[in-house]
Amino acid sequence: MKARILQLLIMVLTIIFWSCNDQCKETRITRRLTRVTRSMAEIRQSLKAETPRAMKRPGKLYVKGSYLFINEVKEGIHIIDNSDTSNPRFISFIAIPGNGDIAIRNNILFADSFADLVSIDITDPVSPKEVGRFENVFQNGQFDGVWWGFSAVNGVIQDNAIEDYNIDFVTETVTTNCEENTVYPYLERYFDSFSGVASFNKAGSSAGAASAGNSSGKAGSMARFALENDYLYTVSQSNLHVFNISKPETPSNFSSTNIGWNIETIFPHEDKLFIGSSTGMFIFDNSNPAQPKQLSVFRHGNACDPVVVQDNIAYVTLRTGTSCAGTQNQMDLVDVSDGASPKLITTYQMQNPHGLSIDFPTLYLCEGEFGLKVFDATDKMAIDKNLISHFQNMDAYDVISLGKTLLMIGKDGFYQYDASDRKNLRLLSKIPVAL
Repeated sequence: MKARILQLLIMVLTIIFWSCNDQCKETRITRRLTRVTRSMAEIRQSLKAETPRAMKRPGKLYVKGSYLFINEVKEGIHIIDNSDTSNPRFISFIAIPGNGDIAIRNNILFADSFADLVSIDITDPVSPKEVGRFENVFQNGQFDGVWWGFSAVNGVIQDNAIEDYNIDFVTETVTTNCEENTVYPYLERYFDSFSGVASFNKAGSSAGAASAGNSSGKAGSMARFALENDYLYTVSQSNLHVFNISKPETPSNFSSTNIGWNIETIFPHEDKLFIGSSTGMFIFDNSNPAQPKQLSVFRHGNACDPVVVQDNIAYVTLRTGTSCAGTQNQMDLVDVSDGASPKLITTYQMQNPHGLSIDFPTLYLCEGEFGLKVFDATDKMAIDKNLISHFQNMDAYDVISLGKTLLMIGKDGFYQYDASDRKNLRLLSKIPVAL
């Protein structure tokens, strides 16, 4: 027995000695955070129209008539003339510190700017102008999985300054033992599941040109802003905010309802609002747009949760990674014909589903780094068996179907397809991100 123990001890020491002396070099990209405090006065003075700039970190996508509006995460909004779909043209940029979401009613663009909701006149898309501001309505938020919020002095919240973080990605070469190299990628993936990406956070009807009256635009499934009649709905991390925008330059009658935590997206459909969170889908009765009332919540495990609805079926994607945590990568189909009692129809396993759009019977699904998938959803019990096409070598985030045209945004840029033949999507144009 002693001999066996001694033999085992020698083996363990040999392994340790080998591990410590077998050196490997590895290139790692680490994220470094630098805390910054910015006065709200400075933030408010920084909103302005600028000449076009290259797209670097695209976020939300919005379309109104022949114009595209692409959020540059935390920086502002690109305005793009899409009259020629084969050659979309940048025409201006609205610098908006702390911007993550967009909605447009008539000629007024609504956007968040850290704590504020701003109204911007885009009658002339080349020269947009701020025309209104609702101050200090949003108390906190996230970009790149990192929180921002009002600063505090001796524990007392100050509403005149924001505490935020600048994020830099640093590439460095390190020397480690090879055993560590084997373990490190798994640790990196584990920690990344909590780090998050920007809270890139519906669908309305397609509209006329940006300068046309009495119309709204259309957003993707990742939207945190939604429009219905004379009301703008926004979701923060825990609240549903309602604004009366009958006078869009000056939103009024603000109300706020606490929903829970980790609220992510909002999608209006008929007389209901469908709100996605990391723990479930909330359904609100919106027959009285001024006072949405919660009907029910469809619970699921922890995962990011955008949702779209058509013909009383909610298509809900759940994914892991970033700030989503959890272990689920799937798409749930939920019967919402009775908003007070949603029922699961079926579940499909996916790779890493993000945003989606349904133009029945065609379902467009973004799979993050795994690309874009197109399904025939005619048979709701066999969608996974009816994959029409799979576009790979792209990082797909969100998608908007306009019938014969398909718009898609991802980490690597903006894609536009001719979708008149759903079995043979044809790329019309691509705007790549600037390297």
